[in-house]
Amino acid sequence: MRRSLTIRWRVLRAAADAGMTTAEYAVGTLAACAFAAVLLAVVRSGAVKSALTGLITSALSIAS
Repeated sequence: MRRSLTIRWRVLRAAADAGMTTAEYAVGTLAACAFAAVLLAVVRSGAVKSALTGLITSALSIAS
């Protein structure tokens, strides 16, 4: 009887851990998407866009 309960407990704990891993991946994915949205908004702003354009232009003029 004791061995049966031990095996059942291990199975339940393994199932609970699998769900937690999935939830952690979901939260990580959501955080990465939110960070990408903020980064996209910053890069699309006028000041950053002109700074990046100037940087790329000067890098290409040096290479030529």
